[in-house]
Amino acid sequence: MKLRARIAIPLLIAAPWLPGVSPARLHGQDLLPQAREGIPDGLDAMYIRGMQYLVRSQNGAGSWDTYNGSEPGVAGLAVLSMLAHGDDPNYGPCKDAIRKGIDFILSKQDPDTGYIGTSMYNHGFATLALAESYGQVHDGRIGPALQKAVNLILSAQSRNPSHAWRYTPENTDADTTVSGAQMLALFAARNAGCAVPEEAISNGLHFFAECQTPDGGIGYTGPGGPDPARTAIGALVFSLARQQKSTAFRTAIEYLEANPIDDGAYHQYYLYYAAQACFRASPRAFDAWNSNNLKSLAATQLDDGSWSTSLGPTFSTAASLLSLALNYRLLPIYER
Repeated sequence: MKLRARIAIPLLIAAPWLPGVSPARLHGQDLLPQAREGIPDGLDAMYIRGMQYLVRSQNGAGSWDTYNGSEPGVAGLAVLSMLAHGDDPNYGPCKDAIRKGIDFILSKQDPDTGYIGTSMYNHGFATLALAESYGQVHDGRIGPALQKAVNLILSAQSRNPSHAWRYTPENTDADTTVSGAQMLALFAARNAGCAVPEEAISNGLHFFAECQTPDGGIGYTGPGGPDPARTAIGALVFSLARQQKSTAFRTAIEYLEANPIDDGAYHQYYLYYAAQACFRASPRAFDAWNSNNLKSLAATQLDDGSWSTSLGPTFSTAASLLSLALNYRLLPIYER
């Protein structure tokens, strides 16, 4: 399998912002651009405050000294949230933070197996970050590392009786949360030019279909006990495979519309996937969901720009920002 060079999508370059400088002060100095067309009022200032927190709290190694902040998958989501804003990743205000984040991810990859971190959760999100960085970030290490990471995902799937994924590459059972992270990574890698076999995609879709209930909800290791977060993962996976007209996708969206609130310990995890699932359902579905999400996140953003849950402020902030990033529509994985 070979990687071909990807032409980076046009980046909307925002005027400079500095960590520690409030959005209000930036407006006073006319450093922020005028409201971007189609971007809800207040979103950009809220997003910048979140990025400022991530840049300010990143350590010299490129990770974060917070709960879960030292995991390469969380670093990957943080990098993605910066790329999603559209500042130039090589010259913009987040360039150093993006570079350090990628350095950290690459430092956690086994040079022989391609495995990133110590769990497939980490591997999936870190691989997604490499795929979305490839073609945008000037770093010749990303392509080879991405190829190795994809090979690991494919080899783990080929050994799994369910043709899906679990916590480690050697596990013989599977679940929809870990599998969702791998499927997103494969779709993004394919967009970046990796040769991902169609059989790998179809096998992954089959596993999600087997975990779906008649009312559209998706369970964890089977159709039992569906919830909104896992259903959003499944809906997104079906849509990335261009199956928006399928019964599996339509019933998953119907389940999400009937069960719109998931405010438990994994709320930000739900937001990350639900935003993308609703975005791909229809403009109407996304506008309704997005309006509620904006209000909720505006009310819960902390004074330092972060969001914090039991999963830690780095993950919670990155996931919250990525749920807002559909308004920018700049990441390749966010294209309809």
